[in-house]
Formats: sequence, structure tokens, C-alpha cells
Amino acid sequence: MSQVFLIDDESDIRIALEQSFELADIDATCFASVEDALLALKQETPLAIISDIRLPGLSGLDLLNTISHHYVGIPVILITGHGDISMAVQAIQDGAYDFIEKPFSAERLIEITLRAIEKRHLTLENEQLKRSLKASQTLGPRIIGDTSVIQNLRETISMIADTDADILLFGETGTGKELVARSLHEQSSRREANFVAVNCGAVPENLIESELYGHEKGAFTGAESTRIGKFEHAHGGTLFLDEIESMPMQAQIRLLRVLQERAIERVGSNTLIPLNIRVIAATKADLNLASLAGDFRQDLYYRLNIVTLDLPPLRDRKEDIAALFHHFQLVAASRYGKTANALSAGELSQLISHDWPGNVRELRNCAERFVLLGKIQAGNAQNDDQESDQSLAEQVGLFEKSVIEQALIDTHGSIKQTMQKLNVPRKTLYDKMQKYQLIKESYKSDS
Repeated sequence: MSQVFLIDDESDIRIALEQSFELADIDATCFASVEDALLALKQETPLAIISDIRLPGLSGLDLLNTISHHYVGIPVILITGHGDISMAVQAIQDGAYDFIEKPFSAERLIEITLRAIEKRHLTLENEQLKRSLKASQTLGPRIIGDTSVIQNLRETISMIADTDADILLFGETGTGKELVARSLHEQSSRREANFVAVNCGAVPENLIESELYGHEKGAFTGAESTRIGKFEHAHGGTLFLDEIESMPMQAQIRLLRVLQERAIERVGSNTLIPLNIRVIAATKADLNLASLAGDFRQDLYYRLNIVTLDLPPLRDRKEDIAALFHHFQLVAASRYGKTANALSAGELSQLISHDWPGNVRELRNCAERFVLLGKIQAGNAQNDDQESDQSLAEQVGLFEKSVIEQALIDTHGSIKQTMQKLNVPRKTLYDKMQKYQLIKESYKSDS
């Protein structure tokens, strides 16, 4: 990504400044016009923009106005001639970061540019911290894990939760699609209204429209009274359609119309009922391939595919297994009135080596069995004997990290107790924790 965009219609100036930026280790992309720079902005966002005020076509002030409205936060540095000083001062009042008067030295421009880049970095870091804080303070289901893919998922949820955009969740069975849907609901302004979950694969084909949209009294045999459907029940809140790929084709046609019009008709009625609703659909199938095969309506797929969240399988985030297992242990121990015993190194190794085809749901069941029966039952001999795709060094490193993490969990982050438990010197422990990015504060008890 370019750190800065430089806009000047004089090629000699562009070439000279580009060389100066290169010597200062600043990646610059140069443009002869504002129009070209605005086109490039649609593809990438620089940390700062430098532009001459007087240009053929759109001016530097036109650029500043566009940035202020559509790319908020990007510092704009203006290059001015002697007659443009009053104009530049007004531009500062309108939001420009700074201006530099011709003639100027390359060193002076680089100094201002570096300050602008630093300011932009601080702004972006602050926004990231605000999103992280919002996610950590929000009530609702916890999405546990410290791998980058889970951190990115939490951040994305925080960014899109309080919008009205419909969401498509894609992931294997057991990856936590309903958990993510509930998290989206709880982090939105709809949290006080209903979260309504429907498993499309569990509703008989002849009842699905009545289940979703309700029916009037006498609409069909057995309809002895008026009944509202799941859509109406979710009015003001969120409707979660799980296993959307299982919905019958005829029901898909009506669903598409409802999503477009945001209104329903109960079965046996001609009255439109407007809805304020957000729809989150979930699937374990590739709906694009299903639509190409004729098993799913392509227009419905495009309608649902506004924002798609991919949920990773557990085998792709094995670093999270120890923390997830410990969490499920505590929940199960509380539920059954049992004690959450620590895992041995061999038991932890068994968890790490298993592929978890049932994903987080399978791990949760395994933790409950461990609390009840006192032993790990993960997979079978056939699975255990399968060769890992990871190298020996990768497997050893993953196991070592998990053992240290489990010890930190057991000791609530106490370095002294962890040293004693693992029988390692303090420096060795600190080196290993730094290597695996383990922070002791993450394991301290809240009590």
C-alpha cells in the first residue's frame, strides 16, 4: 500500500519529489491530476495526500472537499504559490492538515509528511482500540480465541453489528454460527427485541411458509386460530435462518420477495404486514456452487451475500483449543456441580492432535464428558493414527505453547507457580511466552 499520494501537474516536480520520498523510505504514488488520484483512492487508501492547489481540472481544494466528506481522517497537505496563501489558510480552517509554500525544500515537505503519517497511524490505532473496547464491553455471547482469524472476526462483528445489513454466515457444522448471530444481535440496537432462530432443515416443506409467515384462521385444515410466524415474532429484532441451503425452492422464491419488500402476508391473507427486521442466514454449503447447480436460487444468493462472514474450522485454529476447553470445563463444572480438574500433558496432546470434525461443538461435548467421567474421549484410533499435515517442529511448537497456556490457566497467570508447575527457569518461561505471544494478564482471575 502507498503511504502517500502526491498530485502535481509538473512532471519534473513529481520525479524529483518521488526520488526524495524514496530516499526517506516513504512509498509515494504520483499523479498528474486530482481525477486520477480519486480513481486510485477506490482501490487503496494512503496514509496522507499531498496536492498542489492549482491544477488543470479539479483543484487541490476540490480534492480536500472530497476527502473531508468521503475519506474522513486522511491528512491532506497542500502545496501553494505565493498568491494562494490566503486560500491555503482558509483550507486549514476547512480541515487541511498543513500547507507548504513554493519554493520549498524536499526536507521540509518530508518533515511535514512524516508528521501527517504519524498522526494518521495514531488515528487508526485509536479507532482500533475503540472497536476492541466496544467488543470487550458488549453483553452477549463470548467468542473465545486469540488467533488472528478470531480476532478479525470479533472486530468485523463489532464494525457491522449495529447496521441493518443482512448477513450470511458460512462455516462447517459446529463452528458456532448461531453464537456469531447472537453476538451480532446483542451488539446492535435491536438487542431489546427478539432474536428468533429457525432451522430451515428441520421444518417440513408443507409447513415452512406457515412457520415463517404465520396463517389466518381457516387458511387450511387444522388452522383453528390465527397464528403469527417467525418473521412477525422477530419484528424489531433479528431473524436467524440456519441451514438456509435446506430451504425448499418454492419457499426461496417467497423469501426473496420478503427480503426485498420487508413485508409479509400471512398464509390465507391478502394484507401486507410491514416489518422492521434484520435477517442473518447461515449455511455450511457453498451457496454459489449450489446456485450454479440449480439447487439454490441465484438471485436469493446474491441478495443474501451482501456481507459474508467465514467461520474457521477448529483444526485451523488449534492454538485456541486449550482456552476453549478450559472455558467449556468451567461451564460444565458449574452446571453439574463438579470440579474442573487440570489436564495432563498427555491429555492436552490428545486434544491438540485431534482434527475435530465436529469443530467447537465437539470440543464442548468432550469437555463435558471430561468433567463427568474424568477422561478425554476425542476421536478414535483411526483419527489419532492419521498423519498430520504439519511438520514435526510445528507440532512440537503447538504442543509446547498449549502446555504453557494450560499452566497459565491453572495458575491464573502466576509466573512463579507456572515456573514450579513446568519446572523451568524464569528466563526460559519468559522467552517461551514471548515466542508464543502469551501475556500473563490474560490468564488472571477476574475475582
